[in-house]
Amino acid sequence: MNIQQLRYVLEVARQGLNVSEAAAALFTSQPGVSKQIRLLEDELGVAIFVRHGKRLTGITDPGRQILAIAERTLRELVNLKQVGDEFSNEMEGTLSIATTHTQARYALPQAVKQFMQRYPKVRLELHQGNPTQICEWVIAGHSDIAIATEAIENYPDKLATMPCYQWNHCVVAPPRHAILKEKLLTLETIARYPLVTYDSAFAGRGKINRAFTLRGLTPNVVLTAIDADIIKTYVGLGLGIGLMAAMAFDPVRDKGLRALDASHLIESSTTRIGIRKDAWLRGYAYVFIELFAPHLTRKTIEATLRGGGEDAGI
Repeated sequence: MNIQQLRYVLEVARQGLNVSEAAAALFTSQPGVSKQIRLLEDELGVAIFVRHGKRLTGITDPGRQILAIAERTLRELVNLKQVGDEFSNEMEGTLSIATTHTQARYALPQAVKQFMQRYPKVRLELHQGNPTQICEWVIAGHSDIAIATEAIENYPDKLATMPCYQWNHCVVAPPRHAILKEKLLTLETIARYPLVTYDSAFAGRGKINRAFTLRGLTPNVVLTAIDADIIKTYVGLGLGIGLMAAMAFDPVRDKGLRALDASHLIESSTTRIGIRKDAWLRGYAYVFIELFAPHLTRKTIEATLRGGGEDAGI
């Protein structure tokens, strides 16, 4: 039994039992992957995969347990490497952050700048995706930290989550738009106009939908996007008014638009950090988190990872 065999069986499972795709992902040959899986099964004395001819069609009951153990084993090997790197080279390494465009564009820049000044030899990677992708990247070990608003609480068995900050929405419109003349902004007013807002998986869209539903309203959503820059672009083209995160509006940068506060209409959203529960973080990872969310000290984070300090207050 060897580490390579564990990687092979896990990758085959990740690739939906497609050995060819697993081999491509592992930069090796399909016959080589198949051979190593057979050798592992022979050594363990059980089949990991169900076969129909040469095709893999399922995972056996013992196979599911073997895959779970293999996954834990490989994660612990990564943790071992992290421990060694921490004490032999604490100022160098890689920190991978998985987040959305809105967070990367509007919430993270100052923390990133301060971190890079403090750790010039640490390579910082920002991977952008939708909230579900972000969580799955961290769970799979491809990224160290997830930062998002949606979906991050949907993995309580895998991720330890901590609140970073709360934010609200605003309405954006061209300078002479009629909505800017309203004395009091209401959901009924917003519902009268074509609306450009977030895709259903992003940036508090669930709370937007809930607010309209509770008022018995159906907003006229004409376009959805995954980030505020796209929303602002199409509002500027006259497609409608925008409903987006207030942090993404800058009156200096966005001179061609005006913003109205919508915090009284839509429940505030909370951006959270997610860390895999069995992860061993490098020291500089704790520093990055505290730069981004000062209330999340190393002590607080470690308590959360142990299960004793979940959901530290903002």
